[in-house]
Amino acid sequence: MDGDRRRWRQCFLSGAVFAVCMAGTTLPTPLYGLYQEKFGFSELTVTVVYAVYAFAVIGVLLLAGNASDAVGRRPVLLAGLGCAAASAVCFLCATGLGWLYAGRLLSGLSAGLFTGAATVYVLELAPRGGASRATFVATAANMGGLGCGPLLAGVLAQYAVAPLYLPFAVHLVLVAGSAAVLLRLAETVRERRPLSTVRPQRPGLPAQVRAVFGPAATASFVGFALFGVFTSVSPSFLAQSLDVHNRALSGLVVALAFFASTAGQLAVGRVGVRRSLPLGCAGLLAGLALLAGALWWELLPLVVLSALVGGIGQGLAFRGALSAVAEASPADQRAAVVSTLFVVAYGGISVPVIGVGVLADPLGLEGAGLVFIACMAVLVTIAAGYLLRAGRSA
Repeated sequence: MDGDRRRWRQCFLSGAVFAVCMAGTTLPTPLYGLYQEKFGFSELTVTVVYAVYAFAVIGVLLLAGNASDAVGRRPVLLAGLGCAAASAVCFLCATGLGWLYAGRLLSGLSAGLFTGAATVYVLELAPRGGASRATFVATAANMGGLGCGPLLAGVLAQYAVAPLYLPFAVHLVLVAGSAAVLLRLAETVRERRPLSTVRPQRPGLPAQVRAVFGPAATASFVGFALFGVFTSVSPSFLAQSLDVHNRALSGLVVALAFFASTAGQLAVGRVGVRRSLPLGCAGLLAGLALLAGALWWELLPLVVLSALVGGIGQGLAFRGALSAVAEASPADQRAAVVSTLFVVAYGGISVPVIGVGVLADPLGLEGAGLVFIACMAVLVTIAAGYLLRAGRSA
């Protein structure tokens, strides 16, 4: 019993470290308007700056997604915290657009190093028989951390001094504390190999994973695409169309989507992994419909509802996808397979986000958002149909 308590304590601490790292990746979200005023760039540039992060994540996952299987979880996670600290320094030193690109690039590197390795690390630290609960800890740390970033930055930017500096200084302190915690946690990889044995990996899957990976990856792509566009442009929409200039409120609206995702993940235990995927797609479709209404009628309550409903749908789909893929993966390839899932997911927050930025100039944010919603609604419908057919076949 004492051993189980110790292992759960380590599991929760590793989840807290995971959350701190992920919070840094969304920290700039409510601050982009201030950067636009300071450096004078367009909405397209905002989306490109945001998407640089996703491209960096994908690059790391492809080049070193399996690194923690070889060298151990802790060394990879410490490197990720180092990149997170360097990203915060770039934002603290920002005197031009180049610093923002560098900061987002380093933030993407930190997330790329963390997503697969930290998810598996949390699962491995949990006691035997605690896989379901540990999966929730991992996914909640991921999404909860992403939600805490804009909330923390928004509150500090609105009610404290130095809005473009204090959030990153606070995050640096949290990263330092996380590194100290991580050094006290156990390593879970017993047979470690030199870093030289790590090779870039092509997106590939063991045979036993392929049957579940298709629907899982489809649902993950859709959910992350919605979150990507919501996170990158919703503060601008709130300011320009709804005249909401309170950065704490803007950060809260974005955070609600991620917190709702955590609630959706918790609900998977009741509805079951197989049903959570199509139900998640249904929630995403409802969230898209509410967002379309918010854009068309310019109503703040509908923006909030779209964040909550779409977030719950994303959480159902994401945890169901992660559970199915992790359970089907061989132990010695689990981090690599989970990293491949995240490659697909982060693809959803790169190309669609830039597409909205390209359309924002000729169509405006509302028009670009409606085009995106229409495309995503088609994709969600196709994905839901595929998932239902796959469920019947299974």
